[in-house]
Amino acid sequence: MKKYILSLLILLVVSACSQQQARMPVSRTSGTFMRESVERNKKLVGREEAAIDSVIKSNPKIKYLASSKGYWYFYENKNQNDTLKPKKGDVAYFDYSISDLNGNVIYSEVELRPQTYAVDKQNILMGLRDGIKLMKKKEVVTFLFPSHMAYGFRGDTKRIGPNTTIACTVTLHDFKPETQVNTNSNTPKQ
Repeated sequence: MKKYILSLLILLVVSACSQQQARMPVSRTSGTFMRESVERNKKLVGREEAAIDSVIKSNPKIKYLASSKGYWYFYENKNQNDTLKPKKGDVAYFDYSISDLNGNVIYSEVELRPQTYAVDKQNILMGLRDGIKLMKKKEVVTFLFPSHMAYGFRGDTKRIGPNTTIACTVTLHDFKPETQVNTNSNTPKQ
């Protein structure tokens, strides 16, 4: 009887330790949707880059700079005296306007002002998030943002349509370390 129980226990242990076989998925996909989506996005990016390239070539007197993030910009007013740029935790005070690539104003500076931005701590337009960190006080920079750095595939649901490349002209008035800013109101301490 002991041998019978012992062999039954060994059989249970061995069967419990056996490895389960992987199950096949109930439905299989071909990956076609993903491939088509990638191709659509490549075409979209290509069209946007061609439009930006056309703007750059039509203004040969303007020196456009390419960013590592995929947008282009030029200085309308460059500050040669200062060296400091906003960094994470600083509070930036700026104004900006948004235009299409033909120069038609979508949102004027007056409509969008004033702007107060806690650098890398608030959610703003992705391109502006990076672009502001390139600027010094009193500089004016125009950025050409492809849609993936601007309002993306939805637009802003008001005046900016889906997948729209935009031009933002930004004036950085000032920036201060977070510790010098009154947190109860968005104004600098005196």
